[in-house]
Amino acid sequence: MRLYAAAPARGARQVLGDLLLLAWIAAWAWAGREVWAATVELGRPGRATATAADDMAARFHDVEGRIDGIPGVGDDLAAPFSGAADAAESLAEAGRSQAETVADVALLVGLAVFLVPVLLVAVVYVPLRVRFVRRASAGRRLVAADPALLALRALTNRPLRALTRISADPVRAWRDGDPDVVRRLADLELRALGLKR
Repeated sequence: MRLYAAAPARGARQVLGDLLLLAWIAAWAWAGREVWAATVELGRPGRATATAADDMAARFHDVEGRIDGIPGVGDDLAAPFSGAADAAESLAEAGRSQAETVADVALLVGLAVFLVPVLLVAVVYVPLRVRFVRRASAGRRLVAADPALLALRALTNRPLRALTRISADPVRAWRDGDPDVVRRLADLELRALGLKR
């Protein structure tokens, strides 16, 4: 399998393209992480509310437990503290729920910031690279099997002006099995595929 063209200029462009794609992915991964971190910070008030409300509920329960022990009136005096503790626990749960929702949204926003630009570029670039690798691999198999087959491919794929530079009648020369013309046609196709003999 051939990943890069044998021609130095084309191979360098392919390497540069791959490196730019990796840099693009890294840059958007960093941007997605930063957006995630900034969005998660929006959940800080919810977490702070939950912590404060839990602390308040614990204190109300503590007071409730102390007052409840007073004979005769303890139950009546402890009831408002029990209600206040329940309200504080509800407030803590709401704060935790808000923080969890913000964390979920932060994850989705961070992933979107990363995936959308990366996929837009990858959908265009990756198929081009895969197509090159497939064609180059097929070309290598063809030249190993029979250069005449690669020459035939050149006759069908290359522009007429390139073919007439090789021979005035390249089709007849190919049919006659002219080894020089067959070799030059095969080399023409190999160059187009980014390969060398």
